[in-house]
Amino acid sequence: MSKRHAFTLIEVLISIVLLGLIIPALYSSVNLLRDSNAHLFSYVKKAQKITKSTEVLFLDIASSDGNISLKTEEFSRVCMEETKNSLYALGAPKVCWLVLKKENTLVRVEGVAYHLPLLSEENVEVDTIMSNIEIFNISRSQDKGQSMLLVLLKQKGKEAISFMVQGIDKPKKREKKVKKQKPKKALLG
Repeated sequence: MSKRHAFTLIEVLISIVLLGLIIPALYSSVNLLRDSNAHLFSYVKKAQKITKSTEVLFLDIASSDGNISLKTEEFSRVCMEETKNSLYALGAPKVCWLVLKKENTLVRVEGVAYHLPLLSEENVEVDTIMSNIEIFNISRSQDKGQSMLLVLLKQKGKEAISFMVQGIDKPKKREKKVKKQKPKKALLG
């Protein structure tokens, strides 16, 4: 027997055919994995946005001065007359969360001393939070001078989100300070 130093042409052709069968299968597996990662990244990004939105709503309510007005029609509208949570570095902004009729879009409105509906000279910042809202309901419960707010939020085709904010003090009425007058000295003649 003689020693073999090279591959025959048939062996090389067989290995090329086998690689031709394996490489497309590997490519489709990598492509499937890439698509799966893209869908996962998209889902995580949306989940982070929803989590951030509910966190901002929670902080708006929890940081408020307790003067919270609720209006319930098809969707709730909640306004905090003064909150410490500002996205635009305002001192004590008024913040309202409401659902616009166009595409049932949930928005956050931040400004100083504005009224709804907005007047033309009022300056506010409006952030679009999410669209296709099915439920935006906020209910209040009073207990021993403190409010509890239950928030229920549901976007079409998504799971409902709910949370409760407890321990909101009722707004204290600001008392006007009465200045004490000093008695006038009588003039001696």
